[in-house]
Amino acid sequence: MEHVPFIPFNLPAIGQEEIDEVVHTLRSGWITSGPKTAQFEREFREYVQASYALGVNSATSGLHLALAALDIGPGDEVITTPLTFCSTVNTIIHVGATPVLADILEDGNIDPASIAERVTDRTRAIVPVHIAGLSCDMDSIWRIAAEHGLHVIEDAAHAVGTHYKGHPIGADRAETGYRSDAVVFSFYATKNLTTGEGGMVVTPDAALYERMKVLCLHGISKDAWDRYSERGNWYYEVKACGFKYNLSDIQSAIGIHQLRKQEEFLRLRTQLADRYNQGFAGVPEVTVPPADSIGRHSWHLYCVRLNLDLLQIDRAQFIRELHQRNIGSSVHFIPIPLHPFYANLPSFKSSQYPVTMQLYPRLVSLPLYPTMTNEQVDYVVDSIKGIVSGARKPRSVVDAQPV
Repeated sequence: MEHVPFIPFNLPAIGQEEIDEVVHTLRSGWITSGPKTAQFEREFREYVQASYALGVNSATSGLHLALAALDIGPGDEVITTPLTFCSTVNTIIHVGATPVLADILEDGNIDPASIAERVTDRTRAIVPVHIAGLSCDMDSIWRIAAEHGLHVIEDAAHAVGTHYKGHPIGADRAETGYRSDAVVFSFYATKNLTTGEGGMVVTPDAALYERMKVLCLHGISKDAWDRYSERGNWYYEVKACGFKYNLSDIQSAIGIHQLRKQEEFLRLRTQLADRYNQGFAGVPEVTVPPADSIGRHSWHLYCVRLNLDLLQIDRAQFIRELHQRNIGSSVHFIPIPLHPFYANLPSFKSSQYPVTMQLYPRLVSLPLYPTMTNEQVDYVVDSIKGIVSGARKPRSVVDAQPV
């Protein structure tokens, strides 16, 4: 086999602009939350057309903040998806509430009909997750929330740059009559916009923003930058039992330039996803990810579906074959009920999520990032064609399978 340098699953696209901004921040003498974070919050708010934005040290922190600021806690239920990272469910448990899982649609996003079936008199909120950068059916989710008086907190960890019906995820769409209480973005190392670690919470609600801002930094009335800006005003008060969730100026310095590059990053990601789609045309063993017919896909992930009924190998062997060809990959995600901790929760029975359990064994996330080349995409496609060609079930076996 011809030697090809390893193609990682993800690489951050960090340029000289980010490096220079970090150096400037280090030399400024202000490296915790300060002027750079305030600038990043302002520019991010404008990018997603939100009313308020709060920088946090992770999307996990942002989800926890939003739940806590809405006073969701013991005795309450929060509906979310089983096909997500554990942090979505953990934050619900952290505030003392009970997570309730609704099944998904074939596209991987939460199914509004399943949400409606899970609503009880204890339900307080819905947390939809925009999987892989593909928007959920938010109008249906907002209608359910309005009907039952529920909060909506969007887990938009994958959705920087995603649009829904002409508006960015996170936009304040007051004219529609529907909007979420909060939308939470991730800037983790693998995300479309990275600060290494970090996140942002946006909201249309001034009171909720002020509540989250206080809880974000120990519950005190003024952060260090506020006190510094008001020279000589050393006084502050602890208003609530808060957390240590603030975003630093070092991280924000990276984020400012990552944000300014997002439209170009999105163009490149879309181009590479299209090249994958074209490469897999006529390969029945592989189904390409769903496109977005009503918005804009941010292509955070490119998740193919293996048609295992046509193959003699399972996903684990498929991934090993990729690795042998120097190709990184991942799986998004192991469903929540399959993890040991959640399996002990009586409400989390895998039989309740048939679409999730049918889709999960077929999912494989392939490399996709702005610095990836067309030649690397072509190599991945050709490698997968070779893998499935050598692992096809004989036609007689396929024909004999029950429909």
